Amino acid sequence: MQPMQLFDLAFRQNEWLAQRQSVISSNVANANTPGYKAREVESFDDAMQTAMPMATTNSQHLGAAPYGPIRNGDSGGKAEVLVSGNDVNLEKEFFNSGEVMRSYTLNTQILKTFDRMLQTVTKV
Repeated sequence: MQPMQLFDLAFRQNEWLAQRQSVISSNVANANTPGYKAREVESFDDAMQTAMPMATTNSQHLGAAPYGPIRNGDSGGKAEVLVSGNDVNLEKEFFNSGEVMRSYTLNTQILKTFDRMLQTVTKV
């Protein structure tokens, strides 16, 4: 992977994280709105797979894992639908918000480290 591709990938992930945080905020803001259905953003892996599909260059290379990312805190079922018809689960939304924050922090730290490495290599 070339340096510019890494920066582009990190930029795309930051855009995706911002979009996901916006959707989570909308879900929390509408937690008491009758009939509101919680929304979720497509996973980053799925978004990147459709935007930049991986090509196999050698038949002996390992393929992608046959399962998606494990989501801690997700019961796997639908949220309880209240009498008002609202299915927002605040606990899940706050967990997702923390997950976004951790991912953004990790992404930022990786970019800072890579930038420092590039600056060290290019110093004359």
